[in-house]
Order: sequence, then structure tokens, then C-alpha cells
Amino acid sequence: MKKLAIITTHPIQYNAPLFRLLTERKQIDIKVFYTWSQTANGEKFDPGFGQNIAWDIPLLEGYEYSFVENISTSPGSHHYKGINNPTLIKQLEEWGANAQLVYGWNFKSHWSVIRFFNKKIPVYFRGDSTLIDENIGLKQFVRKIVLKYVYSKIYKAFYAGVANKAYFKMMGLNEQQLIFLPHAVENDRFAPVEENVHAGQKLRKSLDIPEDALVFLFAGKLEPKKQPDFLIENFVALKRDNAYLIMAGSGELEKSLLNTYASNSFIKFIGFQNQHQMPAVYHSSDVFVLPSKGPNETWGLAINEAMAAGKAIIASDKCGASYDLIVNNKNGFVFESDNTDSLKTKLAFFVNNLTGAKLMGAASTEMIKQFSFLQDCDAIENSLNQLKKESER
Repeated sequence: MKKLAIITTHPIQYNAPLFRLLTERKQIDIKVFYTWSQTANGEKFDPGFGQNIAWDIPLLEGYEYSFVENISTSPGSHHYKGINNPTLIKQLEEWGANAQLVYGWNFKSHWSVIRFFNKKIPVYFRGDSTLIDENIGLKQFVRKIVLKYVYSKIYKAFYAGVANKAYFKMMGLNEQQLIFLPHAVENDRFAPVEENVHAGQKLRKSLDIPEDALVFLFAGKLEPKKQPDFLIENFVALKRDNAYLIMAGSGELEKSLLNTYASNSFIKFIGFQNQHQMPAVYHSSDVFVLPSKGPNETWGLAINEAMAAGKAIIASDKCGASYDLIVNNKNGFVFESDNTDSLKTKLAFFVNNLTGAKLMGAASTEMIKQFSFLQDCDAIENSLNQLKKESER
């Protein structure tokens, strides 16, 4: 089997299922090299949530991995020198991969891997940057020159969606170098099965929300770029007694939002929810809303989760996922970021049309089936197996 070394910073809930499935299928041999985390267990401080996070689902089971020593004096994925692994290239050579897959280039060690293995073995790249927040100016011009040089060292890139593909093309990669690898979640874990539906009803009842009410949901970090305050302001402006808003998450805006809106009985703040609770959270609602203004809301994987749970979606045009996952009037609506009238119109549509929310939610369930880890495995395996054919010519 072809051997693929995967270089990424730390275990996350959105990658572990893919790594497990690739291992289970036994079409290629993979090993994941983690460049930030130094222990298999333990919490990490997440600045977005504003607290230490330890995910309550297994992230290291079912696949081979190694934690590479990180000697950075300030370890982390928030700056270039936060990932510094002097032994990484040696470990990769000793494992003997036929190809490398690097997640993110803007870390010292990851960039070293890209440069070292360029023209030695194929170096694949995974990143989800877009041009959605692109401005025109000298800084952007210089950055584009730098990025074109970076991506000239890449064999092929896996793109997450149409906005990500446009970014890679702008940075010099051609159509033959781009492979669709959709952002995915564990669709089955969030599916509208009896257990999840019952858990959602139970949560809804515990929040004193009537069965016949329309419930909007925000789930994510309470931080400026996601604009939870903008959502709340427009929800309150509706002044409807048959609509509720659940706010699931924590972050820097949490205190101010609670101070302002905790007394509003139509807004339910439930704080940070770990992964095991999230299916119930989604199933307590009818419509999921992601009102992000950015910058750098490159995708918004909560949209995938909400669609897998069978929910209608409202998302801003600053979310990368909105270009691939939302079809207006079919499974939800895309609104113009930071536009009060645009968001308010979409909220009001569902307040007046609970049946429409249910129908659009059903459409979401069908549409998200095309964004799965099975599709991702096929893309990675086919590309690696193509290398074998090329080497035999």
C-alpha cells in the first residue's frame, strides 16, 4: 500500500473520524504526525471559547499517530514560531512515506516539510482559505506574491469548496492540481434518529420552550467575528412571542451578552456544550443561524452539523460553507453580512412559516450526504493510487 504521512498541529474532532476511516478501509497506509500537542490527553486553552477545552469524544483511536517534540518557547497554532519540531523531517524520512499531506503552511515546521520534500516525493496540501475577505492594497499584493511562491512547492491541493478552490487558483495552482475534498462531519452522529430527537425535545422542555414554538439556534464561539450580538439584536427586534433563540457557546462576548439579555425569557443561554451534547442541542431547534462577519470564517462546520441534524440554515455570505451548502429557498437562506434588513427578513420568514422550516430541514439532510468522510477517503485514496500508476509508466 502507498504510505501517506499526515502533518497537522493537534487532534481535532473534525479530522479524527477521517483518519480512522482511512485506516479501516486499508486502501492506503497512513500515519499522523502531530506537531503541537505533546500528550495524548489533557485540556488546551481555546482563546475563542475563553476556557480550557477537553473534547469528550475519542480523537486518537483507530489510527497510527505520533506526537513530535515541539521546542517552541510559545507553543501554539496562533503564530509561525509556535510549531517548531527539529526532529520532524527525520521522523518522516524514517517512516518512509510515498507522499506527505500537510495541513497549513504558516508554521515553521510545516513550511520546512514542504520545502524539504518538494520534488523528492509528492507534497499534498490541505487548507481552507478563501478570498471572501480579500481587500485590494499593497499588503495584499505582497502577500499574494509570497503565497504564490509557497504554493509553487505544492504537488496538489485538496480544496474544501468553491470559495477555497478560487483562492488556490488565484495563488497559481491549476485545475489539474486541485482535488475536491469537502469539509465533512460525522453525519450519522447528528442524524434525526429517535435518540437524538428525544434528547432535543428533552433539552427544549428543560428550557421552558413550548412545543409549537419556532426555535433558532446559534452554536459556536461568542466572539466578534461570528457576530452573536448582531443575531440577538435582530431576533429581539422581531418582537414575536412564538419564537425563541438558543445561544450555545462561550467566549469573550459572553459576559456582555448575559448582562444585556439574560432577563429576556425568549433567549436561552446554555453555555459551552461538549461534543456529546451537540446532537441534542441541534435537535432542540428548528433553524440554525451563523451570522458571521469575519474575517476568516473560512467555512463554518457547524453548518454541516446542523444540516446533518435536519435543520434549515441561515448563514451570512462571509461563511465559506454558504457557497456550497445553502441553496436559497431550498434548505435555507444566505443573507448579506452585517445587513440588518437582510437578516431580519430571513428570520421573519421562518417565524411565519414553521412548516417551511421543517421542509427545508429535510432538504438539508439529503444535501449534506454529498459532504461526507466517505467522499473524502475516495478522493485521497484515488490520488495516492494514481501515484502508483504514474510510477509504473
